[in-house]
Amino acid sequence: MSGKIVGSFVVLTALIAGVAIYWLQLYAFYDEVSADDAAITLVNVATGQPEPIVISGFEGIDATSSPLRYRACFETGQSLATLTETYAAYPEAAPLTGPGWFGCYDAVTIGEALERGEALAFLGQRNISDGVDLVVAVFPDGRAFAWRQLNEKYQD
Repeated sequence: MSGKIVGSFVVLTALIAGVAIYWLQLYAFYDEVSADDAAITLVNVATGQPEPIVISGFEGIDATSSPLRYRACFETGQSLATLTETYAAYPEAAPLTGPGWFGCYDAVTIGEALERGEALAFLGQRNISDGVDLVVAVFPDGRAFAWRQLNEKYQD
């Protein structure tokens, strides 16, 4: 009889721990970034400095637990031609997946569009955190997405 009790306790503890870990990874540490706090920048080719761009319709999430958890969706009124002439491209852009509940951001779709040349990636800010860059992908219709990814400091 005591073996069943111990076994049940182990299984129940493992189940509770699994649910807690799942919830912590996907929900607990994320905070919504308000549109008022949203400052999307792109690095100017001429000056090498990040400059704020005009955006609308901002939705964003971030977490203090990791600088890589930032994701944002927004629109910009600037054309791709203007952006490519003015701001630094980011050729090694690789969108990081976000939590499934953040519906406006789809890393797979963004990544495929970047590979096909349907969207262009720009450097938002170099070393926004140690070894982490802000990357912004812009589509021809003005839709844009931002995330943070590791730069060459931590790449293999």
